[in-house]
Amino acid sequence: MSIFSQHVIRLTAATAATLLGLAVAALPAQAQQGPQSPQYAPTMLILDASGSMQRPDPAGTMMDAAKNAVRSFVGTAPAESKVGLTVYGTSTGNSEAEKTSGCRDVQVLHKPETLDRTALTSAVDGIKASGWTPMGTALRQAADALPKSGPRSIVLVSDGDDTCSPPDPCEVARELKQQGLDLVVHAIGFAVDAKARAQLTCMAQATGGTYNDAADGPALERTLPRVSSAALRNYKAVGTPITGTGKYDTAPVASPGQYLDTLGQKEKRYWAVDVPAGATAYFSGTLSFPRLPNISSTEDMNTLQLRIYDADGQDCNVFESEQATSSSDGVALTVAKAFDGATKQSTGGSSDKCKGGGRYYFQLTWDRVSAGVPERLPIELLVGIEPAVTDAGQVAVAPLTAFTEPSGTGTPVSGGPSFTAASTLTGSGRYTDTIRQGEFVFYRVKLDWGQGLAYRVHYGGNGRHGVDNIANVRTTLYNPIREAIDSDFSSYTGSDTVLPTNTAMATVPIRYSNRKSDVLDTRNEAVAGWYYIAVKLGSSFTDKGDNQPVSVQLDLTVTGATESGPTYATAVGDGVFGENSAGPKSPTSRTPGSAAAPAESTASESNSSTGTIVVALLCVAVIGAAGVLIGLLVARWRRV
Repeated sequence: MSIFSQHVIRLTAATAATLLGLAVAALPAQAQQGPQSPQYAPTMLILDASGSMQRPDPAGTMMDAAKNAVRSFVGTAPAESKVGLTVYGTSTGNSEAEKTSGCRDVQVLHKPETLDRTALTSAVDGIKASGWTPMGTALRQAADALPKSGPRSIVLVSDGDDTCSPPDPCEVARELKQQGLDLVVHAIGFAVDAKARAQLTCMAQATGGTYNDAADGPALERTLPRVSSAALRNYKAVGTPITGTGKYDTAPVASPGQYLDTLGQKEKRYWAVDVPAGATAYFSGTLSFPRLPNISSTEDMNTLQLRIYDADGQDCNVFESEQATSSSDGVALTVAKAFDGATKQSTGGSSDKCKGGGRYYFQLTWDRVSAGVPERLPIELLVGIEPAVTDAGQVAVAPLTAFTEPSGTGTPVSGGPSFTAASTLTGSGRYTDTIRQGEFVFYRVKLDWGQGLAYRVHYGGNGRHGVDNIANVRTTLYNPIREAIDSDFSSYTGSDTVLPTNTAMATVPIRYSNRKSDVLDTRNEAVAGWYYIAVKLGSSFTDKGDNQPVSVQLDLTVTGATESGPTYATAVGDGVFGENSAGPKSPTSRTPGSAAAPAESTASESNSSTGTIVVALLCVAVIGAAGVLIGLLVARWRRV
C-alpha cells in the first residue's frame, strides 16, 4: 500500500468580489555548503527617454513620473544591491532626419555596481526626453554592462514599441537566452497600446520574466519599485550538473551532494543512489517558479511528487507529494524524503529489494502545472547518505524549545533569496531586516546535536491600508533536508503582525533518536546542521496596492548544550550531504544492468512516519456598508 505523505496543502484567501488563494510553497532549497553572503541579482534599469515621454501626466510629464518611480526604488533598495541605469533617446530629436543617429542613442549612465543612491539619483535628474526608441539595441548594451555570469536582471520601462528595429527587441531577448545567459528581463508598459504591450510581453516571456502595465504616473510609481525589488532577490538554482533520465535503468548515479538538473511539465525523471546497508538516504527536489502577474488563483497551483524504486525498478510504495498554491508569487516548491529502507531486513525468506543496502532510484514528477510557467524549469536535487549507527546517543525528548524574548534594537541582517544564499543568524538575539512585497527571504541557524531553537517574526506597520493592500505573510521552519517542520501564515493589512500569534515556532533538541519518537511531528528533527527560517511577504491583493517595504524583526532563541550525537558504524567522510567535500562530485554514468549488489542490513526495522494533510477552510465575510464581499482567511497550520 502506498504511503501518502502529503505534508501540507494549505490555502489562504483574501478577496474582493472573488477569492484569491494564498498557500504555502515549500520554500526555496538550501545547498549543503558553507555560509554564504546574501545575494542580489545585479539589475539594470532601462529607461525610455524618447520624445513621446514628454506627454502630459499627473506628475507633469510621463518622463517626470518615470523619474519619480526610479527615485522611489533607489531610495528603498537594499544597500548591498547592485543597480545600474541605461537610457535611450536623450541625445537627438525624433525627426526622420535624426533617425540614424537616434537609433544608436543608448547610454549606460551608471554601471550595475553596489548601490550608489546619490549617483543614481543625479543621473536620473539629468535625463531629458527627446529622441527615438531603440529598445533592441538598449537591451544588448544593458546586457553587456551586466556581469558575465550568475543571475542578472533587466527592468525596462517604455511608453511604446521599438521604432528602430532591427534589431527586434524580442529577438534580442531570445538570443540572450539562447546564449545561456542567466538573465531575466522584466518589462513595464507605461500607458502603452496593444502593439507595444505585445512586444514588451514577448521580451519578458522569452527570458522567463514578467510584464506589467502602468496606466499612468501614479501606477508606474507603484509598479516600478515593486518589479525592480523583486528582480534583485531572484531565486538562483545551484548544484553540480546532472542529467536524469526517463527510464530507471539509464539513470545517473549521484553520491552525497547538491545537483542541478531540469524538469519538464508532467515529466517523470530518474536518478540513482547507492545506499549502504543500515544507512539512511536523503533525497529532495526543489522547483522555483517565476513571478507572474494576473494568474487566477484556480490556475496557480503546482505539485511535485517523489517515488522510490528498487534495483529492479519495482515501486517501493514510498510516495511523497507536495503542493504549492500562489506559485506566481515566485515560490519554490520542495519535496523531500528520509528513506530508511536500507536500515531494514527482508523477513520470512522474501527477496524484498526495497529493504537492505543496494541501489535505489528516486523519481520526480512535476504533476500539476500552473498557468503561464515555462515548459521546463531548473530543479535542485539534494542527496545525503547517513551511515548506520552503533549508538544512537541521547534518547528523544518531546518538550519544545522554550522561547525567551530578547531585548534591544536588534542586529541588522539581509535575508537571502534562497536557501543557498540564506543569511546566517549566529545565535539567540533579535535581528532586523526590510523586505518588499512579493519577496521570500531566508535565514539559517546552525543546530548541533542537543540544541534546539524557537523564534517569532514581527512584521511592522507600513501605513498602507485597505483591501488593495492586503497581502499574505508566512514563516516556515525547515530542517537540513528541506522538509517543513512547522509553518504559520496570516493576512497582512498594513498594521503590526506577529507570527505565530500566541506562541513561537520551535524544535525539540536535535537528536538522532527523534526519528523514532512517539511524537510524530518531531521525527524530522533528527539531523544536526543548518535549520532554515523562511519569511514571506506576498504581493498586494490587487495591482493598485502601494507595495511598500515592511520592516521585519526576527526574535530567536537557541538553547541546549552541544552533545556528542550518534556513533556511526563507518566514517561519515565528506559529510552526510557532501558538505565536507573538497570539491563538487561528478555523477556517475549508468549502464543497464549495473546495479550495485544488495548488502544485508544489520539494522533493526523501524517504522516510517506518514505525514498529514492539512486543509485550511475558506470563510467569507461581508464587510462595509457598501456591501463589498471580501473573503478573508486568517488560517494557520501548526503542529500540536
